[in-house]
Amino acid sequence: MREIITFVLNNRIEQVSGLSGDATLLDWLRQRRRLTGSKEGCAEGDCGACTVVVARRDCATGAMRWHPVNACIQFMGMLEGTSVTTIEGIMPEGDDAPELHPCQQVMVDRHGSQCGFCTPGFVMSMFAAWCNGEGLDEAGIDTTLAGNLCRCTGYRPIVDAAADLKTRDIPPAFERRRREREAALMDEIAHDETVVIGDGARRFIAPATAEEFAREYANTKDATIVAGATDVGLWVTKQNRHLPHMIWTGRVRGFGDVLRQGAHWRIGPAVTHEAALKMLAAGRPDFAEVMRRFGSLQVRSSGTMCGNIANGSPIGDLPPMLIALAAEVELAAVSSNRQMPLEDFFIDYGVQDRRAGEFVSALLVPVAPSPHFRAYKISKRFDQDISAVMGGFNISVSDGRITDARLAFGGMAATPKRAATAEAALVGAELGMDAFQAAALAMAGDFTPISDMRASAGYRIQVAANLLLKYGMDLTGTPVPRLTGPGAGLSADMLREARL
Repeated sequence: MREIITFVLNNRIEQVSGLSGDATLLDWLRQRRRLTGSKEGCAEGDCGACTVVVARRDCATGAMRWHPVNACIQFMGMLEGTSVTTIEGIMPEGDDAPELHPCQQVMVDRHGSQCGFCTPGFVMSMFAAWCNGEGLDEAGIDTTLAGNLCRCTGYRPIVDAAADLKTRDIPPAFERRRREREAALMDEIAHDETVVIGDGARRFIAPATAEEFAREYANTKDATIVAGATDVGLWVTKQNRHLPHMIWTGRVRGFGDVLRQGAHWRIGPAVTHEAALKMLAAGRPDFAEVMRRFGSLQVRSSGTMCGNIANGSPIGDLPPMLIALAAEVELAAVSSNRQMPLEDFFIDYGVQDRRAGEFVSALLVPVAPSPHFRAYKISKRFDQDISAVMGGFNISVSDGRITDARLAFGGMAATPKRAATAEAALVGAELGMDAFQAAALAMAGDFTPISDMRASAGYRIQVAANLLLKYGMDLTGTPVPRLTGPGAGLSADMLREARL
């Protein structure tokens, strides 16, 4: 066991010890290293002003991958073995290097900066995309920059700057040198030991094996499991909570794997949303679109699938989609392992079917295509907003009749919940709008939502029913409006025809 964190910072090895377990990367960069280019705007992972790039090796291929992350909610213990690059660290070196990094130069050329507060974060998001060789084409720029907020310049010149930034199959010489050194330093500091840091009052534990993780969690009073810290980080930065013992999933061997297990994908506790996205979205475009909207690239690069489920939020976007797909959850402890349908995991608000010492050890998601799967998210803002209503729908059809129905909602109850009465109205019916209209009427008996700042109870009931009608229209060939993807360009005549 090591009581020191070792990572690479701007292509130099750093070793840190005696630090509070809940210390964040942003505070450490600004207060201890005086690297003040990374700004604190929101302290909750929304504005992107604190964006830095963390490089890790891909679990499956070993290839380098550069991730934009929000330093404000990234705990220091999560950096073990990684490479961190800040805005100060991207400056090119060598006789053949330009004065500014290309990611900086395009912002100058396109007048993408005014007050400059948000600029370092935008540049680092571009830098990660530039290193990965993706996300800077017309289709990907908005996704790349969605996690960065600008309050004064306006996004057009920033988007234009990103569009001018060319990704290359062969990086320039100065960048090849930087990447070679970065990879070499990461290999130099790599090890397979457990890491623990703390200041005597608060500690952060990064176990190396699943057995050690389970044992540590079972034996540590008041332990908090940390995955991507996209929620737990806010407990510290916004709620000022002091967490005496944090146990991290990210260093455990095997926890970052996505494996084919029979008819399911087995998603480990440390698998991020971004890592799982392509596999889970295969044949399910709505799944990919909702995931893209409910978290920025910074959040998806840190937040994990299992962490999202273990959080148990009644307004989470992921559980309704997974429930509609008949996903299962695996729970493990020191000497036990059990599985259950995901919908059975959620018992009440903030309460899950999780025994003492158990943790979410995997999600099991069917591999088979789901041609009738759809998902609809209703929120006040398109990107990075909490849903007022979230619906995940999936039916099976044989000989023109509905043989099975799974209709799951978020935001409608104290837990993610299926609409059992509406499902019963669909099963056995002929596939057509009559069936969906009957099911929409029946749904009133499934939910008694609350009114809050996002929506009234009446609005939620009406929208949930409307989404079910939209689902029926989608499946029966009636054009339906969509904000993105098929249907985004519907004409006024087509929209009139779509109304019931």
